[in-house]
Amino acid sequence: MFIVSACLVGLSTRYDGSSSSSPLATQFLMKGEAIPLCPEQLGGLPTPRPGCTLIGGDGFDILRGGAKAVNRNGEDVTQKLISGANEVLRIIRAIGVRRVYLKEGSPSCGVEHTDRGWSKGEGTGVTAALLLGKGVEVIGVP
Repeated sequence: MFIVSACLVGLSTRYDGSSSSSPLATQFLMKGEAIPLCPEQLGGLPTPRPGCTLIGGDGFDILRGGAKAVNRNGEDVTQKLISGANEVLRIIRAIGVRRVYLKEGSPSCGVEHTDRGWSKGEGTGVTAALLLGKGVEVIGVP
């Protein structure tokens, strides 16, 4: 059993209310092997919602207090992203999951690439950074 970004299994949880279906992730869900979660929703952000980006660093920097996340309206959503990441971690610990598949490029879920300064760049999203720091195996899915 593992966690997968909800948008990867066809759920309309992305910021714009769409999904990013991955055939592999959907197959895992259909076999009962995956639990879909959206860290941004778990942090209290609605769907749809204004897109957001990381300013001043990536998810690791946010967790250290050296960067922030803002949405297209200029609102600081840093604490919402951190809260969602912590909720995912709580769920992982409660059910004993060791592997997580997250949506690459997301400010929450990106593993190798995230949205930084309104463009895709190298870096890790907030949820991915928290989970990696806690020893969870995190795999990015394009």
